[in-house]
Amino acid sequence: MDDLTAVVTGASRGIGASVARLFANEGAYVALCARDDGALASVVEGIETDGGRATGLRADVRDEFDLERLMEVAAREGDGIDLLVPCAGVYHGSPGETPLAGESYSAFDDHLRTNGRGVYAAIREAVPHLNGGARVLVPSGSVARDARPEFGSYAVSKALAEAVARQFAAELDAAVGVVDPGTVSTALAGGDGRDPDAVAAMFRWAAVDAPDEDVDGRVLDLGAWRRATR
Repeated sequence: MDDLTAVVTGASRGIGASVARLFANEGAYVALCARDDGALASVVEGIETDGGRATGLRADVRDEFDLERLMEVAAREGDGIDLLVPCAGVYHGSPGETPLAGESYSAFDDHLRTNGRGVYAAIREAVPHLNGGARVLVPSGSVARDARPEFGSYAVSKALAEAVARQFAAELDAAVGVVDPGTVSTALAGGDGRDPDAVAAMFRWAAVDAPDEDVDGRVLDLGAWRRATR
């Protein structure tokens, strides 16, 4: 991943932090953002201590002007953008215990604004800076495609994120795809699932090894990764 520039949102913890660290360890320059200044600074410090290059900016993906600034900094410091992984996400309530009819309107709105519109804004603001051969990898999960009880508007928001990815895939020269790593042990999943550091390897494969035609407008799941790397 030498000489590549990657942007990772929601990089203060979970999948975002693990992806940012791995990409930097592989030689990429990484611009990363999150709302939590302290946690973000810790991730950047760890990357730099390990010899990597990173810039951390406090940014809220609900604010397109924050994302515009992030993409401009990434492109200036890294000579354009080669990879975008919009990981920022929220889950209001306990995972699997949020029936749609019982949710507050504020939770519904914030799920869509953060998990759906946030992906849209990240990709839209990156578009002017994308290099040839760039890839956008949108993290998602099976609840976006296969409805399960009591995942409520979180599932709706992930379906929106996947729809955004598909539409950009149809309109951009860059390869835009969805990466579904299964259940990952993060705050959004209630601590159950696979280690985010193990999941980061799947994103690295999707970023540089998977064929364009398998990424663009497609969903890359655990099965695809395991078949390709066994």
